[in-house]
Amino acid sequence: MPIAFKEWAVTVRALAEGEQLLTLRKGGIREPDRHFDLAHERFFLYPTFDHQRNDLVRASHRPELRRALEEGVWADGEPPAEVLNQDGGFMQPDRVRIRAWAEVAGHWTVTDPRTVDALSPFYVWTSDYAEKRLAWKRRHPLHVVLLRTYRIPRPVTVKVKEDFAGCRSWLEIPRDLPFEGTPVLSDDEFGRAQEEIEGIVNGGVPALV
Repeated sequence: MPIAFKEWAVTVRALAEGEQLLTLRKGGIREPDRHFDLAHERFFLYPTFDHQRNDLVRASHRPELRRALEEGVWADGEPPAEVLNQDGGFMQPDRVRIRAWAEVAGHWTVTDPRTVDALSPFYVWTSDYAEKRLAWKRRHPLHVVLLRTYRIPRPVTVKVKEDFAGCRSWLEIPRDLPFEGTPVLSDDEFGRAQEEIEGIVNGGVPALV
Protein backbone atom coordinates (compact mmCIF):
# COMPACT_ATOMS: atom_id res chain seq x y z
CA MET A 1 0.00 0.00 0.00
CA PRO A 2 1.17 3.58 -0.60
CA ILE A 3 2.97 5.23 2.31
CA ALA A 4 2.01 8.70 3.52
CA PHE A 5 3.75 11.13 5.84
CA LYS A 6 1.42 12.70 8.38
CA GLU A 7 1.73 16.44 8.96
CA TRP A 8 -0.51 19.35 9.97
CA ALA A 9 -2.89 20.34 7.17
CA VAL A 10 -1.57 23.90 7.11
CA THR A 11 1.97 22.52 6.76
CA VAL A 12 1.01 20.12 3.96
CA ARG A 13 -0.57 23.04 2.13
CA ALA A 14 2.60 25.10 2.58
CA LEU A 15 4.73 22.23 1.23
CA ALA A 16 2.39 21.86 -1.75
CA GLU A 17 2.66 25.59 -2.49
CA GLY A 18 6.44 25.71 -2.19
CA GLU A 19 6.22 27.90 0.92
CA GLN A 20 7.86 25.28 3.15
CA LEU A 21 10.73 22.95 2.26
CA LEU A 22 11.58 21.31 5.58
CA THR A 23 9.98 19.13 8.17
CA LEU A 24 11.34 18.71 11.69
CA ARG A 25 10.88 15.49 13.62
CA LYS A 26 11.81 13.76 16.88
CA GLY A 27 9.12 11.11 17.04
CA GLY A 28 5.66 10.79 18.54
CA ILE A 29 4.20 8.68 21.30
CA ARG A 30 2.94 6.15 18.73
CA GLU A 31 6.30 5.80 16.99
CA PRO A 32 8.43 2.69 17.70
CA ASP A 33 10.41 3.54 20.86
CA ARG A 34 9.02 7.09 20.45
CA HIS A 35 11.85 7.89 18.01
CA PHE A 36 11.52 9.15 14.45
CA ASP A 37 12.88 6.90 11.72
CA LEU A 38 13.14 8.20 8.16
CA ALA A 39 11.93 4.87 6.87
CA HIS A 40 10.94 6.01 3.36
CA GLU A 41 12.53 8.14 0.66
CA ARG A 42 9.33 8.92 -1.26
CA PHE A 43 5.81 9.28 0.12
CA PHE A 44 2.49 11.08 -0.10
CA LEU A 45 1.63 13.98 2.20
CA TYR A 46 -1.31 13.26 4.51
CA PRO A 47 -2.95 16.38 6.02
CA THR A 48 -4.16 16.11 9.61
CA PHE A 49 -5.87 18.48 12.02
CA ASP A 50 -4.62 16.49 15.04
CA HIS A 51 -2.90 18.91 17.45
CA GLN A 52 -2.76 21.68 14.83
CA ARG A 53 -2.42 24.95 16.76
CA ASN A 54 -2.85 28.38 15.25
CA ASP A 55 -0.55 30.03 17.80
CA LEU A 56 2.33 27.85 16.57
CA VAL A 57 1.94 28.98 12.96
CA ARG A 58 3.85 32.12 12.01
CA ALA A 59 1.57 35.18 12.12
CA SER A 60 2.20 36.01 8.46
CA HIS A 61 0.95 32.52 7.50
CA ARG A 62 -2.14 32.32 9.72
CA PRO A 63 -4.55 33.34 6.93
CA GLU A 64 -3.70 29.95 5.40
CA LEU A 65 -5.30 28.17 8.38
CA ARG A 66 -8.73 28.89 6.93
CA ARG A 67 -7.69 27.70 3.47
CA ALA A 68 -6.20 24.55 4.99
CA LEU A 69 -9.73 23.42 5.89
CA GLU A 70 -10.03 22.59 2.18
CA GLU A 71 -7.73 19.63 2.85
CA GLY A 72 -10.56 17.90 4.73
CA VAL A 73 -14.10 16.77 3.88
CA TRP A 74 -16.61 16.77 6.74
CA ALA A 75 -19.96 14.96 6.56
CA ASP A 76 -21.78 17.98 8.00
CA GLY A 77 -19.92 20.55 5.92
CA GLU A 78 -16.79 22.57 6.59
CA PRO A 79 -16.32 23.56 10.26
CA PRO A 80 -17.19 27.16 11.17
CA ALA A 81 -14.41 29.74 11.21
CA GLU A 82 -14.37 29.91 15.03
CA VAL A 83 -12.80 26.44 15.25
CA LEU A 84 -9.58 28.05 14.06
CA ASN A 85 -9.33 29.64 17.52
CA GLN A 86 -9.35 26.24 19.20
CA ASP A 87 -5.68 25.54 19.80
CA GLY A 88 -4.86 21.87 19.80
CA GLY A 89 -7.03 20.86 16.87
CA PHE A 90 -10.69 19.95 16.44
CA MET A 91 -12.90 17.20 15.09
CA GLN A 92 -11.17 15.28 12.34
CA PRO A 93 -12.80 15.19 8.89
CA ASP A 94 -14.37 12.06 7.44
CA ARG A 95 -12.00 12.24 4.49
CA VAL A 96 -8.87 14.15 3.52
CA ARG A 97 -7.59 15.27 0.15
CA ILE A 98 -4.12 14.11 -0.81
CA ARG A 99 -2.81 16.55 -3.37
CA ALA A 100 0.96 16.16 -3.16
CA TRP A 101 3.84 13.78 -2.65
CA ALA A 102 7.47 14.35 -1.72
CA GLU A 103 10.89 12.82 -2.02
CA VAL A 104 13.71 13.26 0.47
CA ALA A 105 16.40 15.58 -0.86
CA GLY A 106 18.40 15.89 2.36
CA HIS A 107 18.42 14.60 5.92
CA TRP A 108 20.42 15.85 8.90
CA THR A 109 20.26 15.74 12.68
CA VAL A 110 20.88 18.93 14.64
CA THR A 111 21.24 19.90 18.30
CA ASP A 112 21.95 23.64 18.08
CA PRO A 113 18.89 25.91 18.53
CA ARG A 114 20.62 28.56 16.43
CA THR A 115 20.56 26.19 13.49
CA VAL A 116 16.83 25.62 13.95
CA ASP A 117 16.24 29.37 14.06
CA ALA A 118 18.42 30.01 10.99
CA LEU A 119 16.30 27.51 9.05
CA SER A 120 13.09 29.43 9.82
CA PRO A 121 12.71 30.90 6.29
CA PHE A 122 12.06 27.34 5.13
CA TYR A 123 9.12 26.48 7.42
CA VAL A 124 5.86 28.22 8.42
CA TRP A 125 5.86 27.41 12.14
CA THR A 126 6.92 29.90 14.77
CA SER A 127 10.57 29.71 15.80
CA ASP A 128 9.35 28.98 19.32
CA TYR A 129 7.53 25.86 18.13
CA ALA A 130 10.53 24.65 16.16
CA GLU A 131 12.79 25.14 19.17
CA LYS A 132 10.31 23.26 21.37
CA ARG A 133 10.62 20.32 18.99
CA LEU A 134 14.38 20.47 19.49
CA ALA A 135 14.04 20.74 23.29
CA TRP A 136 11.71 17.74 23.62
CA LYS A 137 13.79 14.72 24.68
CA ARG A 138 16.89 16.91 24.77
CA ARG A 139 19.30 13.96 24.67
CA HIS A 140 18.13 13.10 21.16
CA PRO A 141 18.86 15.26 18.09
CA LEU A 142 16.22 16.84 15.91
CA HIS A 143 15.76 15.41 12.43
CA VAL A 144 15.75 18.04 9.69
CA VAL A 145 14.35 16.63 6.45
CA LEU A 146 14.47 18.54 3.17
CA LEU A 147 11.57 17.63 0.87
CA ARG A 148 11.15 18.08 -2.87
CA THR A 149 7.39 18.27 -3.25
CA TYR A 150 5.25 17.46 -6.30
CA ARG A 151 1.59 18.32 -6.86
CA ILE A 152 -0.66 15.51 -8.06
CA PRO A 153 -2.64 16.56 -11.17
CA ARG A 154 -5.95 15.61 -9.52
CA PRO A 155 -6.26 15.40 -5.69
CA VAL A 156 -7.29 12.02 -4.33
CA THR A 157 -9.80 11.76 -1.46
CA VAL A 158 -8.96 9.23 1.25
CA LYS A 159 -11.17 8.02 4.10
CA VAL A 160 -9.84 8.84 7.57
CA LYS A 161 -9.44 5.63 9.55
CA GLU A 162 -9.42 5.33 13.32
CA ASP A 163 -5.92 3.92 13.35
CA PHE A 164 -4.65 7.05 11.56
CA ALA A 165 -5.11 9.03 14.79
CA GLY A 166 -2.39 9.92 17.26
CA CYS A 167 1.21 11.08 17.14
CA ARG A 168 2.74 9.04 14.35
CA SER A 169 4.64 9.94 11.20
CA TRP A 170 3.83 7.12 8.78
CA LEU A 171 0.51 5.76 7.48
CA GLU A 172 -0.42 3.10 4.95
CA ILE A 173 -3.11 4.37 2.58
CA PRO A 174 -5.55 1.62 1.48
CA ARG A 175 -5.96 2.77 -2.13
CA ASP A 176 -3.86 3.41 -5.18
CA LEU A 177 -2.17 6.81 -5.42
CA PRO A 178 -0.13 8.13 -8.35
CA PHE A 179 3.46 9.33 -8.08
CA GLU A 180 2.72 11.83 -10.82
CA GLY A 181 2.83 15.57 -11.21
CA THR A 182 5.26 18.47 -11.40
CA PRO A 183 7.58 19.85 -8.72
CA VAL A 184 6.23 22.89 -6.89
CA LEU A 185 9.57 24.68 -7.37
CA SER A 186 11.72 24.76 -10.48
CA ASP A 187 15.07 23.00 -10.45
CA ASP A 188 16.87 26.35 -10.13
CA GLU A 189 14.67 27.59 -7.27
CA PHE A 190 14.99 24.36 -5.37
CA GLY A 191 18.72 24.12 -6.00
CA ARG A 192 19.34 27.59 -4.55
CA ALA A 193 17.28 26.83 -1.46
CA GLN A 194 18.97 23.45 -1.01
CA GLU A 195 22.41 25.06 -1.16
CA GLU A 196 21.42 27.61 1.50
CA ILE A 197 19.93 24.94 3.78
CA GLU A 198 23.00 22.74 3.43
CA GLY A 199 25.20 25.69 4.34
CA ILE A 200 23.22 26.29 7.53
CA VAL A 201 23.11 22.72 8.77
CA ASN A 202 26.71 21.96 7.81
CA GLY A 203 28.26 24.66 9.93
CA GLY A 204 26.96 28.00 8.70
CA VAL A 205 25.72 28.83 12.21
CA PRO A 206 28.22 29.48 15.04
CA ALA A 207 28.28 26.78 17.70
CA LEU A 208 26.97 27.66 21.14
CA VAL A 209 29.64 28.32 23.77
